[in-house]
Amino acid sequence: MDYIPATSAAEVLDTLADGQTQVLAGGQSLFFTTPPRRVVDINGVAEFDVLTEVDGALRVGPTVRHRAFETDAVGGALGDLLRLVVRHIGHPPVRARGTMIGSLAYAHPAAEWTVVAMILDASVELIGPGGCRTIPAARFFTGAGTTARRPDELLAGVRLPQLPAGTGAGYAEDRRGPGIWAYAATMAAVTMADDVVTAAAIGLVNAGPCPVRARQAERALIGTTFSDTAIIAAANAAAAEVADGDRRTVQVLTRRALTQARKGSYQGSWLSTR
Repeated sequence: MDYIPATSAAEVLDTLADGQTQVLAGGQSLFFTTPPRRVVDINGVAEFDVLTEVDGALRVGPTVRHRAFETDAVGGALGDLLRLVVRHIGHPPVRARGTMIGSLAYAHPAAEWTVVAMILDASVELIGPGGCRTIPAARFFTGAGTTARRPDELLAGVRLPQLPAGTGAGYAEDRRGPGIWAYAATMAAVTMADDVVTAAAIGLVNAGPCPVRARQAERALIGTTFSDTAIIAAANAAAAEVADGDRRTVQVLTRRALTQARKGSYQGSWLSTR
């Protein structure tokens, strides 16, 4: 394996120009792929380790580790959602090395961050020989392990829109053992104003080749008082949107995630499934 340590974005792009070099950040996804012949290590690029607010969104750089979201570094309802989700990613050593951007680039059907990006309508930033381009998460993921990123491009960041006040987060999963991919999971961010649901974002993990946003389930909630009846209707709708997987499990997990989100939307806090 040829190993190229880079110290600038320009060096990274020069190395990726051959269209065959793989990027090394956290290195976690390299355990699941055929060993590459050439890698460019981007950990020496200081500007990539950035977590900052930009125009009402949280911008995450390529070398920001999972564990950065375990703290109170990100405030508001978005921080609540990220803290709730991140504790279910792998185990502590994985969270200490792995990166959100690496997870998006790997695009595994059971990855949590891909679904977060999808339900938040995140913007994905790519840089390459033709300059910079930004595309929505819904267009970035094209299949299991495939994305719109070209071989000579670097996934340079993602922008996650902030969530409004009155938003509660929920997450529930079925994991068959420690440190492995979730068999199924549901995450939710639901916003209430004047005791009525005004916005809802519901995502399903490992429910298809691409991250699944359960839009029918979202529509079942909007305009309701977030009652048990509304939650059941949304859970049934989410189960019907599963392309691959156990619909009964998704139904149960969606009810649990929405019940958590309901508590948060009223109290401004989050509740773990564990």
